[in-house]
Amino acid sequence: MIDAKRRVLLKGSLGAGAVGVAVSAGLLTPSTILAAWPEAAFKATDSSAALKDLLGSDATETSDKVTIKAPDIAENGAVVPVTVESDVEGAKSISIIASGNGTPLIASFELGDTAVPFVSTRIKMAKTSDVVAVVQTDAGLLSAAKPVKVTIGGCGG
Repeated sequence: MIDAKRRVLLKGSLGAGAVGVAVSAGLLTPSTILAAWPEAAFKATDSSAALKDLLGSDATETSDKVTIKAPDIAENGAVVPVTVESDVEGAKSISIIASGNGTPLIASFELGDTAVPFVSTRIKMAKTSDVVAVVQTDAGLLSAAKPVKVTIGGCGG
């Protein structure tokens, strides 16, 4: 029993030591480990700038091929469930925007070639506003919006 615990400790120590040596030698750096992310888009204070930084354009076309599901009334703005799906062929990405937030771009999901354009997540909303879903395709940007009323403390006000 003691030998098994000692082996686990030795393996963990050797693994941590190897990673430490690689980091100190410059072989592993955070920029090579972490994926690149569009910092300017997520720090933008308006939807138009966020879309331009993220997707290169803010020219969206409202489409019935993009479906967004969210509650009409969110009793807790800290946890608002949102689902986005699309029937469009060749969807490259799905982005979610809460237009009433200080930084409106909530999330952006890059889709693989064979991925089904479907995303389900929970977002944080600062106040009552539209939740906008933007689907990027080869033909352009398709969008759908849904107004969500955020109540304070779940009191319906």
